[in-house]
Amino acid sequence: MFVDRAKIYVRSGKGGDGHVSFRREKYVPSGGPDGGDGGRGGDVIFEVENGLNTLVDYRNSRKFCAQDGEPGGKRNCTGKDGESLTLKVPLGTVIKEAESGKVIADMSEGNRRVVLLTGGKGGTGNQHYATSTMQAPTYARPGQPFLELNLLLELKVIADVGLVGFPNVGKSTLLSVVTNAKPKIANYHFTTLNPNLGVVDLGDSKGFVIADIPGLIEGASEGIGLGHEFLKHIERTKVIIHMVDAAGTEGRNPVEDIYAINKELETYNADLSKKPQVIAANKIDSIFEGSEADPIQLLKDEFEPKGIKVFPISAVSKQGLKELLWYVNDMLADIKEEPITFKQEYFPREALAAAAGGIDVYYDEEEEEYVIEGARVEKMLGYTNLESEKGFTFFQRFIKENGVLEQLEQLGLYGHSFLYYK
Repeated sequence: MFVDRAKIYVRSGKGGDGHVSFRREKYVPSGGPDGGDGGRGGDVIFEVENGLNTLVDYRNSRKFCAQDGEPGGKRNCTGKDGESLTLKVPLGTVIKEAESGKVIADMSEGNRRVVLLTGGKGGTGNQHYATSTMQAPTYARPGQPFLELNLLLELKVIADVGLVGFPNVGKSTLLSVVTNAKPKIANYHFTTLNPNLGVVDLGDSKGFVIADIPGLIEGASEGIGLGHEFLKHIERTKVIIHMVDAAGTEGRNPVEDIYAINKELETYNADLSKKPQVIAANKIDSIFEGSEADPIQLLKDEFEPKGIKVFPISAVSKQGLKELLWYVNDMLADIKEEPITFKQEYFPREALAAAAGGIDVYYDEEEEEYVIEGARVEKMLGYTNLESEKGFTFFQRFIKENGVLEQLEQLGLYGHSFLYYK
């Protein structure tokens, strides 16, 4: 089964909490703090696996979590780090943030391994907080929280040549004849619902990868049918082969079909219509002799002046295939452009930090109290002992440096000794 799209949830590991404990030995009645540090949480890593060509592994399993770090222990024992989670994907997988659709990583040749989410750091044990005036600290720092994301995985076929055309023009037959691919072939529309890849071997180390892109229809660029699912696979190809039914066995006009497909390509992505093109006029063995107009000549008259070569072929009898394939091979040799990759648009750590970094300050009229709340406040309170002088001073400094006092004054509160921290 070919699966080219999956939505999954990933989470890195939480850092282990620091430990609070004190040295207790028979002849050491007043031992100092010996709480150990927590272990680091595991990362979430994506890696290209050469043997994969689908996203089927993510069809049923959709939740993936790295291991949390273990908490610290007494006697200065550090907790064990959590194991990282490595997810294997095929070459050409684009990883996006699910809600915004922005690209996080493009798993292509130059980017085969990505640490997507880093695990939280382990918290420090109470041994780190001992001072000359605070010899028995009763608090430790908790581990940093995990990071989580909903992801959209899309496999965009990486092929040198994209084979496009309306349904039932013979694309799958051509692919089965010129490559080692074994696509499903039948005489009805949308036999092919997923791209099929094959390698064209021309000998002497020459050849290329060709993808049979499922049949397009008018309106595909607007998402009609499976339009977007089909068109996204053409974005990485270097050359496009338009395949048409030159015999018009289903009553279609091959010239109009070329224009219709180019319109859909341009509407979806203007760059697609600018790619080098060649026309494969198929089913020439079904053209009736004595027809009023030669459909091959009509195609040549219309498109060859525009620089688009037309090759009359028969995928069934293999007539004209050698000339077509060698011409495409020469086209590819003349193309020096770099492979298409998608730039990163979403940076998980920065985006998640910004989302969690706000501090809200407001007056609750119903409870008649001023409230300070937010993820950063909760995190800071988790490792601060407000009952100690040092911890309370640290908290007050945090409130001042983050502009909370100014916001309280704007709300009408003067004197900050009776605040309610939520």
